Amino acid sequence: MNNVYKALSHPVRRDILARLRHGPQTAGVLAEQFDLAKPTLSGHFSVLKDANLIEAERDGTRIVYHLKLSVLEEALSGAMDLFGIGAKSGERKIEPSS
Repeated sequence: MNNVYKALSHPVRRDILARLRHGPQTAGVLAEQFDLAKPTLSGHFSVLKDANLIEAERDGTRIVYHLKLSVLEEALSGAMDLFGIGAKSGERKIEPSS
């Protein structure tokens, strides 16, 4: 799960995920939307793949990236539980330290 939080910590990676919410995109199409060198963007893709947030599918010479919502939903749910967000009224997930 730490890989997921690390992946979500960078604004470029969050932007990539937001763009993939609208559907799969090729690496080339994504690269056109950022003012970054391709090796830098490739590094961001690697972090997202390592966190299992996206998957890459080869289509001939192209790489098509897909968002893996189930992993993202699990990470967000874990964070919400950690901070008691969405807990029933009067229910606390974390006890304050004394």
